[in-house]
Amino acid sequence: MELETGRLILRRWRARDREPYAALTADPEVMQWLGGVLDKHDSAEHMDRCDAHFDPWGYGRWAIERRADGAFLGYCGLAGIWPGLPVEGVEIGWRLARHAWGQGYASEAARAAIADGFARFDFPEILAFTAEANARSRAVMARVGLAPDPARDFDHPQLPPGDPLRRHLVFAIRP
Repeated sequence: MELETGRLILRRWRARDREPYAALTADPEVMQWLGGVLDKHDSAEHMDRCDAHFDPWGYGRWAIERRADGAFLGYCGLAGIWPGLPVEGVEIGWRLARHAWGQGYASEAARAAIADGFARFDFPEILAFTAEANARSRAVMARVGLAPDPARDFDHPQLPPGDPLRRHLVFAIRP
């Protein structure tokens, strides 16, 4: 299964995605809010985990391909929230190559993934969260209809007190 929008194809991962995904995850600006850059091995493992999530759950992080030229842009989709965080449920997330920023691709892909999630599954809500300082992701969240849910904001347990990325803001959307 894949999803299509006016400009994008959201699809399962392919072997040819490894190199452009490795370049994306090696970019310090892209990975600024995501725990830092990944080497090729860790990038490939992350890509494999993203794709493997589809098998048991039927949803996951789709690879994003631009329809016009087949270019790999990044990923967007749903996943279960990592155990150990103080929020539970299903999360929408995205990660795009810098050359794809500022063109509305993240919002377009997120809208499609959210609509698909609500259409095919009985989710009571879909969440998103990011570091408080990540204005770019917060703007995407607002554009796709996610609303702030400050009662669930949290300090990320893997980040020490005083880390500027520790405070995370939670956003939610309901069907």
